[in-house]
Amino acid sequence: MIDHRTFYSLATVRSPVTEFDPEKFEEKYAYYFEELETAYSNAYQQLHGRVDSEILKTIDRQVLSESEPVYEGDGGFRVVLPDDAKESVRTLSGDEETFDAVLDEFTDRIESELRRIFEFEQ
Repeated sequence: MIDHRTFYSLATVRSPVTEFDPEKFEEKYAYYFEELETAYSNAYQQLHGRVDSEILKTIDRQVLSESEPVYEGDGGFRVVLPDDAKESVRTLSGDEETFDAVLDEFTDRIESELRRIFEFEQ
């Protein structure tokens, strides 16, 4: 069985360039599932070993699993987070300041990875 860390190590790749179509992003899970998975996995790997691993895992499994990446136009992406999950998990983490910092950096990196994968930035 592959554990969580191994999965992310195996999944962290530079995906082949995919031509981006904003209209298809409305149905992102049908058209861009692999690219989304790669963006989230790469962002996780970039933080793994640099931030509190328990907070990182909690954010990944309990907050980002319910998130929604949104294309905002002009090459911009935003990760929309569920308020209720974020609030309940933040208080369980014990260190709300660290939780918020890791969450912000994680979502920033996902957004950056989406821009890179779809070639809006090099």
